[in-house]
Amino acid sequence: MFSCPYLLLLFISACYFFLLQCVGEEIWVDSRTVYIGHKEPPPGAEAYIPQRYPDNRIVSSKYTFWNFIPKNLFEQFRRIANFYFLVIFLVQLIIDTPTSPVTSGLPLFFVITVTAIKQGYEDWLRHKADCSINECPVDVVQQGKVVRTQSHKLRVGDIVVVKEDETFPCDLILLSSSRSDGTCYVTTTSLDGESSHKTYYAIPDTMAFRTEQEVDSLHATIECEQPQPDLYKFVGRINIYKDKEEPVARPLGAENLLLRGATLKNTQHIYAVAVYTGMETKMALNYQSKSQKRSAVEKSMNAFLIVYLCILISKAVINTVLKYAWQWSPDRDEPWYNHRTEHEPFTDFLAFMVLFNYIIPVSMYVTVEMQKFLGSYFISWDEEMFDEELGEGAQVNTSDLNEELGQVEYVFTDKTGTLTENNMEFIECCVDGNVYIPHAICNGQILSAEYEDLFFRALCLCHTVQVKEEETVDGIKRGIHQGRPTSFYISSSPDEVALVEGMKSYIKLYYVIVKSSSGDYLLFCKGADSSIFPRVVSGKVEQVKARVEQNAVEGLRTLCVAYRRLSQSEYQEACHHLMEAKLALQDREQRLAQAYDIIERDFVLLGATAVEDRLQEKAADTIESLHKAGMKVWVLTGDKMETAAATCYASKLFRRTTQILELTKKRTEEQSLHDVLFELNRTVLRQLCDALFCFFFLSLSVDCLDFGLIIDGATLSAVLKPNQEGAGHGNYREIFLEICRNCSAVLCCRMAPLQKAQIVKLIKASKEHPITLAIGDGANDVSMILEAHVGIGIMGKEGRQAARNSDYAIPKFKHLKKMLLVHGHYYYIRIAELVQYFFYKNVCFIFPQFLYQFFCGFSQQPLYDTAYLTLYNISFTSLPILLYSLVEQHVSMDTLKREPSLYRDIAKNSLLRWPVFLYWTCLGVFDAVVFFFGAYFLFDNTTFTSNGQMFGNWTFGTLIFTVLVFTVTLKLALDTHHWTWINHFVIWGSLLFYVIFSLLWGGIIWPFLNYQRMYYVFMQMLSSGPAWLSIILLITVSLLPDVIKKVLCRAMCPTATERAQVQCWHHLHMKLEISSSCAFFPLLFSSFSLHPNGSP
Repeated sequence: MFSCPYLLLLFISACYFFLLQCVGEEIWVDSRTVYIGHKEPPPGAEAYIPQRYPDNRIVSSKYTFWNFIPKNLFEQFRRIANFYFLVIFLVQLIIDTPTSPVTSGLPLFFVITVTAIKQGYEDWLRHKADCSINECPVDVVQQGKVVRTQSHKLRVGDIVVVKEDETFPCDLILLSSSRSDGTCYVTTTSLDGESSHKTYYAIPDTMAFRTEQEVDSLHATIECEQPQPDLYKFVGRINIYKDKEEPVARPLGAENLLLRGATLKNTQHIYAVAVYTGMETKMALNYQSKSQKRSAVEKSMNAFLIVYLCILISKAVINTVLKYAWQWSPDRDEPWYNHRTEHEPFTDFLAFMVLFNYIIPVSMYVTVEMQKFLGSYFISWDEEMFDEELGEGAQVNTSDLNEELGQVEYVFTDKTGTLTENNMEFIECCVDGNVYIPHAICNGQILSAEYEDLFFRALCLCHTVQVKEEETVDGIKRGIHQGRPTSFYISSSPDEVALVEGMKSYIKLYYVIVKSSSGDYLLFCKGADSSIFPRVVSGKVEQVKARVEQNAVEGLRTLCVAYRRLSQSEYQEACHHLMEAKLALQDREQRLAQAYDIIERDFVLLGATAVEDRLQEKAADTIESLHKAGMKVWVLTGDKMETAAATCYASKLFRRTTQILELTKKRTEEQSLHDVLFELNRTVLRQLCDALFCFFFLSLSVDCLDFGLIIDGATLSAVLKPNQEGAGHGNYREIFLEICRNCSAVLCCRMAPLQKAQIVKLIKASKEHPITLAIGDGANDVSMILEAHVGIGIMGKEGRQAARNSDYAIPKFKHLKKMLLVHGHYYYIRIAELVQYFFYKNVCFIFPQFLYQFFCGFSQQPLYDTAYLTLYNISFTSLPILLYSLVEQHVSMDTLKREPSLYRDIAKNSLLRWPVFLYWTCLGVFDAVVFFFGAYFLFDNTTFTSNGQMFGNWTFGTLIFTVLVFTVTLKLALDTHHWTWINHFVIWGSLLFYVIFSLLWGGIIWPFLNYQRMYYVFMQMLSSGPAWLSIILLITVSLLPDVIKKVLCRAMCPTATERAQVQCWHHLHMKLEISSSCAFFPLLFSSFSLHPNGSP
């Protein structure tokens, strides 16, 4: 009779482990060969080896119609709690247990079904989006004609025609365009958010093709690397066959590759060949799922779950041992109705596990998921976080980390575009030691000096600025002035737009190496001073360097300009090395770097430019609030130290009283890194010890020490090196971390993107394991955004790649204040109460069942009816806590924004620490003891019933269950600070629903039940006056300790939050008194007014 369940359990276990082992193996090939137009190479060329590539179908969905049920069930049962309840349910099917399998199966089915519906709906939306993309029309050249087909039917090697304002259907190599120079302009807004027009180049041998017939006559193959996600990297070459000649090889790079999702602009049409399709396109590879981040609350939940699992096992073991000890006691009578059980201790152990398994709250997980999912909409709906200029508000890319916003200890922020506007204004330029300001240039001043002429020629040539007329980007019209179309500048860098606007002139973009009318070759270079100065051999270096440093101190962004003359032989040698490097399929970047090093030297310094990047609105106020909230703010930037430091002072990251500690390359060149680190550490510790001595022994109040650290990328690399063996200096990381712990703010300048992520990882791995947040607006910030516990992207001018890869996206830096101090605070408070409350109410629920076994001979007799066991967590107590976790506000939003220090009360997971967890557990045990023994002693009273009728065990259990439901619901009502009509409806409605259900469940004979043990039980209990008195008395006694504890804590050692609550109540009370007075006096005056006839 047990064969089917045993086989079912065996089958599920086998499938579980089989799916875990079924991991596909990836076959890696270094490069691929693409046959353009699917034409075989001519005889005598390389062997034709047809390769199979995926079609152009985009699949972002997880499931199909056929695999949804098994795959979704497998994913859900990988969660420990779900798998545990599945095992319990199967045990109930296999052995004779005291409770029906329905009591475990129905809640598990409910949780699994709700989760499956949610995930299925989300996947259905992904299917709809995939279909709309895959069925888009695409024009393909076949046999010299243009044929329209659907996007998903494209294959690698197809020649595609794309027209202006159309989106590229796959990754393409540009063959020719409608422009005579073989170029086309592209926007990559959907990839990285950059609305600037980038220039891409056709292959020189095919750029003259103008018709479909010419393109179709092309006989060539493309060798390129296998798909990889880097948007800005591509290595390949094209072999063009012409009659019987040797094939002509041309290099292919990122400038030839048109990415799927980008849009063609300012070009009528192009011809291109597909090289990567479908899920192998760079867009698809970039948007694959990121690594899963887990919040501190989730980790606490899992730890608490393990504790309760141990408690469950302990209860089952204790009851199993006591059962056999009780039955085999020599003085124990054996009535005929209570025969000794057979020696099946393991079966009894499983039966007790089933009886007590409700202590594990399976419904807590689905409630937490619903709370996170629904709660995330409050960020999206927040009107204060909506930006009128962008026309967008905050976005939530993942709802799994909502509560983590309330636990942040370290904030890592980029500077340009995050703290600043990334809106550059040209201020001045220094040419050969002479300073020129914009109006001098605008007035048409004639500059005859050779260096000045070369300087402005370099600025005219070294940029990517284009002139644009009216266009619409992301729904926003640009190039409209007073209702008329007008020209405006666009570029991949805002610095370049600022320079061109400052010059008020526009010259077409040329290459960096140019040939003058006199036949000279000139190499112009523009870049950061750290890159230019080491390569300069002449020019007024000291004067320009002094001006650059002065501008940097004033917070201006600077660029240096230099040039070099090349001879004919040097130019040809450079071209030869560059061509060899570009044709290489292996190590192309290293070879290009070596080729560039040959010519990027011996520069003559021409001058420098300075542009201003203004601080964002309320950036300083936001940083000050974060400091008050107890967070440490680090600025990670690639700018030079002086510029970044000026911004830090302006944004109040550094104050004028802040003692700056420098850990820079300049200082480590004067002293060893070891000596500098130990000197800084001694400085910090000495002043800290002095302050503590004055405070504790001299009772002198001293100002709070405020240190700020500045470190550059070169020094950071030395600090992060592995253990300095042989040098005898040990590991510098711990010393560096010790210095940082005592600094209120840290500035990291000259940072590479990878170093930003290393900094975040270093702090995450420190012994305190703090919660980190990274915020930035550019692609160079993605690494640290992904590394941090919480990543926030700014919808800035450097693109949307940061926003797309982040957990949350906000329009401006100022919105971070409300996101953390208000939304983060609320999210953490709510979910912490939800978790603790779930464990508390389940202890109250199941501990009386444990105590009941001592009074029923450990016979595994359930205390509650099956319906109550099933619906307790699903219906009777679930909705109030879900609503509480969505709308509770223990203090007002204005108070949280006005007093950032309240954030400190919830820091370091304070509401889910072990002492708090122990308090909730002990409170649940106390309430359970009151429920059980209070009802037990009242039942023992012979005057309990008015008509002398004896109450049975189901009445006893129903009385306890009634007190239980009312107590845990009223406990939540006492914890609620923010009451609305929906709170009242849900809390009192849940209690009313329980009463109505109990009346119907016990008042009607249900035909589908073989026996109905609860018939008339509830109504009989309510018909007794002592039962009503017992319910009220037990509820009061149960709630009293928690009320007393709260009153004493508020009176003796109130937290900052509790003091703020009292202030809010006093303020509200005063407003009510004033409003009532204002209403009373007009009423009093009106009562003495005269009637129309003159009588009072």
